[in-house]
Amino acid sequence: MNADFTNILIMLVPSLIVAVTAFYFFNSYTRSENLRRDVELHLKHAQQTLPLRLQAYERMALFLERIALGNLLSRVKPNSGDKDSYEAQLISTIEQEFEHNLTQQIYLSQNCWNVIMTSKNTTIQMIRQANMSDKVENSQKMREHLLNTLLETTPPTDAAILFLKNEVGQLW
Repeated sequence: MNADFTNILIMLVPSLIVAVTAFYFFNSYTRSENLRRDVELHLKHAQQTLPLRLQAYERMALFLERIALGNLLSRVKPNSGDKDSYEAQLISTIEQEFEHNLTQQIYLSQNCWNVIMTSKNTTIQMIRQANMSDKVENSQKMREHLLNTLLETTPPTDAAILFLKNEVGQLW
């Protein structure tokens, strides 16, 4: 009986070794195929979303260019001499531009969106501060004050555009 057990064990050990080896290779092959499929899926997804993301960055760059104080002031002329109405007109133009591009945030990183929001809000704050200045009596003086401010400081939109460019460079 001991001999029969030994014979069965001798026949079973090679079978177990073959089974364990087959299981190992099958498991490795399955993992490798899953990884390959995931990589292919990721590449396909990236090929489809990259153009959309680039378009969103382009639109946000255009938004920042349009709300840059120099461009904004040359495009939006005061309707009257009232500085308060001109302030409202400038801010309204910025808000309309922003609302037009609001959906682009889904394609941008959170940091990038925060930089754009900060740039927009800082530009609005600059307009409000100019309107509250003692030197500004009418809309024309307000435009001059804002243009002089641009000569002395870097516009917040410039920093945001630089951030956009850097982030687009990382997409490749």
